[in-house]
Amino acid sequence: MSVSPAIGRPRGEWGFDEGDEIADGLTALRLLGGGTRYEAYLAFDARLHHVVVVKVLRPDRREDKAALRGLRGEAEILGSVNHPAIARLLREDLAGERPLIVLEHVEGPRLSTLIRRFGPLELEQAASLALEVASALHYLHDSGIVHLDVKPKNIIMGAPPRLIDLSVARSVAAARTIEQPIGTDAYMAPEQCRPVPNRIGPAADVWGLGITMHEALTGRPAFPPGADEEGAPLEARYPQLVQQPASLPLSVPSELRDPVVAALTLDPQDRPTAREVAESIEPLLRRPRRLVLNLLKPR
Repeated sequence: MSVSPAIGRPRGEWGFDEGDEIADGLTALRLLGGGTRYEAYLAFDARLHHVVVVKVLRPDRREDKAALRGLRGEAEILGSVNHPAIARLLREDLAGERPLIVLEHVEGPRLSTLIRRFGPLELEQAASLALEVASALHYLHDSGIVHLDVKPKNIIMGAPPRLIDLSVARSVAAARTIEQPIGTDAYMAPEQCRPVPNRIGPAADVWGLGITMHEALTGRPAFPPGADEEGAPLEARYPQLVQQPASLPLSVPSELRDPVVAALTLDPQDRPTAREVAESIEPLLRRPRRLVLNLLKPR
């Protein structure tokens, strides 16, 4: 790893400590994480007098037009949507020394963290989560937007849960022109792994919901890890192209099992819509609480 001798930290990382100024009025509290292009910090926003999340381009990506375009695209999409289960954009500064967007901070762990620490979700919690995420996806799709990276790491288990990270999201029209794999390998729909014109659309997000809920219900990924060697065949890199997902536990009621299984259908035209997934699960949660608990009780 290359390290800058002047600042004593790896190149490509800001390395903000608690109390450091990220930008005017934004003070770092702690690093939350990040990817190849961005870092995310929990921060205090003096203008709002509130804790927020700041997503900032890495220092070695400030001249990267694609990275800046992605951040701008995320800001534009978030600025155009308003849903209780989607984390909100609060403001942006894309022309400053450190291009960034300021997002709503949601209290709660990521779904991926909960699964890693505690295993499968309780069935009632899983059903409620599936309904919230399906609702958010229906709203996005109705607004002409696809997320393209639905996965446990991109769900914050707040009240309600929030879908985050729209960095690869785009319009439905733009998604249909994608020619290269896009998303996170283990959670990509088959058509994202092997894209062809007019194939990628809202159904890819339904797959993301299905594979996320499969992991939430079993405590493990739906497919074995794919090969990461350069030049590996697509079928080795993406097991979802050729394998069936692992079976769900028999304790999962049909109202939850059936839409998850249907969401993981290989052909996107055969998957339900996000609205249909929500409508399948809603009756389960509308029943009297005692009956719901009996239905969700392990058998």
